[in-house]
Amino acid sequence: MPTCSFLSFRFGPTDGVSVVAQNWAVVLAELGFDISWVAGSFEPGWKASGDTRVIEGLGIGESKVPDINKLCDALEGQDLVVVENLLSIPLNLAASNCAVEALRGRPAIIHHHDPPWQRKRFAHIEDLPVDDPAWRHVTINELTRRQMSERGIDATTIYNGFDIDVEQGDRDETRDRLCVPDEMLLVAHPVRAIERKGIHQAIQVTESLGGTYWISGPAEDGYESKLAKELSSANCPVIHASLDNRSDIYAAADLIAFPSTWEGFGNPPIEAALYRRPVFVGNYPVADELRGLGFHWFASEDTGAMRERLNDSDGLNILLEHNHKVASRELSFKKMSQRLENLIIEAGWTHVSS
Repeated sequence: MPTCSFLSFRFGPTDGVSVVAQNWAVVLAELGFDISWVAGSFEPGWKASGDTRVIEGLGIGESKVPDINKLCDALEGQDLVVVENLLSIPLNLAASNCAVEALRGRPAIIHHHDPPWQRKRFAHIEDLPVDDPAWRHVTINELTRRQMSERGIDATTIYNGFDIDVEQGDRDETRDRLCVPDEMLLVAHPVRAIERKGIHQAIQVTESLGGTYWISGPAEDGYESKLAKELSSANCPVIHASLDNRSDIYAAADLIAFPSTWEGFGNPPIEAALYRRPVFVGNYPVADELRGLGFHWFASEDTGAMRERLNDSDGLNILLEHNHKVASRELSFKKMSQRLENLIIEAGWTHVSS
């Protein structure tokens, strides 16, 4: 059986990179791979199947330089390594440099979620991305693929894939746990609390609609005090609580918030489509690319349209069915699997295609 190890700064249950990595792992396991995981840390709640190995110094912002011998030992015997963002965004350049040396000349898929030039604070950094003839680069959107081409690196776009047969959550039990009455509009924001997620705007929309605002992810990147201020000053009921079962978030919600100012992809609008929930989405560039697939999402500033459609059950159902069909057609596991398998075969890694 061929082996594949996923490599990143960290893996956790809720961040977008980890969620996508787990989806890729499912596809690669179906292609016959034995999966393992290597990272600087594994956050509480991590449940993906496969052995895990922690390498000190690989984590985000760690001061300790990772031991390349330990990293090479962790990756020894792997037929393929999938690098999730570690060779894309400079959150720990020492870790990135260590990974480059460990992977030189060996089959690897460099999976790019956030290249440095797409983040203002990293735009000056030119150390990443790095190329090697043995590697294949994959982007999660066409915008990044074009930008990498301009920088002399050929890449393939493989959109994030989703299980279109989603497990339905428990609406009544979840709302009871959150103390949200049946008649209350619940606006769920299923993201980590960081600056670019548009939390202030999500609260404003909720206020305008007379609902309850619920953010389900933890505060990160020093955003704790700002989140506390945003929540305490909101003119609507607010909830900050996590759930282990993501399907319960969508079951309990009446409307999904996603007014981000930047995303490499943006999973919640697609998840909303698959769970048949309406969503308002920010004007980040990749959202326009995804809208081009056929999605009909509310603009974050158009609360009038949201209110009108939420009060029109027939019109709302037509909208939700349309988005569900688009997500099922364009962003299924099956479609992602086909693209990933084609990439592996084209790379000449024939031991993978059995």
